[in-house]
Amino acid sequence: MKIVVIGGTGLIGSKLVSRLRRLEHEVIAASPSSGVNTMTGEGLDDAFTGAKVVVDLANSPTFDDDVAMNFFQTAGRNIFAAEAKAGVKHHVALSVVGTDRLQASGYFRAKLAQEKLIKESGIPYSIVHSTQFFEFMPAIVQSGTIGNEVRIPPAAFQPIAADDVAEVMKDVTIGKPLNATIEIAGPERMPQDEFVGYYMKATNDQHKLVRDVHALYFGLELNDQSLVPGENPRLGKIRLKDWIKARVQTV
Repeated sequence: MKIVVIGGTGLIGSKLVSRLRRLEHEVIAASPSSGVNTMTGEGLDDAFTGAKVVVDLANSPTFDDDVAMNFFQTAGRNIFAAEAKAGVKHHVALSVVGTDRLQASGYFRAKLAQEKLIKESGIPYSIVHSTQFFEFMPAIVQSGTIGNEVRIPPAAFQPIAADDVAEVMKDVTIGKPLNATIEIAGPERMPQDEFVGYYMKATNDQHKLVRDVHALYFGLELNDQSLVPGENPRLGKIRLKDWIKARVQTV
């Protein structure tokens, strides 16, 4: 089966492409570097010819409100026009747990607009809502750093390893369209500051961790429902301590 993975060279995309190729599917890892540009439409018709499934993993180049909205809407329209022309049978997209609850953010308003386009496209679809990746832990620490302190809120948090995300995306990609949204998350839930504290200790970060209920998460104030899934999400298998041992290689 021919499958096109938009953003196929990124964190999740590269892992997904490898998994699909091991199953002997014909996989196109589409990106601007390979001549496929969703913003201009360049290369989409050629890439989609004969494709049964398109997986969209592309992300806005910035979190700026207007840039993100323009990216997701323009890219979405170009993708769906090319999919309809090629007769694509299944559109798969990766989005974010809590998108509908984080509408104070222009980025998440843009993600919600993207999901609306998917649902209204007329093409069978599956949307996967994922919690934050373990791989973004350094960025979370950096975002919360003020001087010698790292200020992190105690809001409920349930991050997931990118390898677990890629495994779910593989299953969804080769399965039948759900015409619905599913949620995925890591196997452990605890306050965000506890996750971050464990990571900082494991990586010998000497900053002082401060639990601050008003600390912002990339500009957003959180509560215990903001970033965690609802009932019966699909859970990953990799725990933070094991991910750290395997990826960070520190004590």
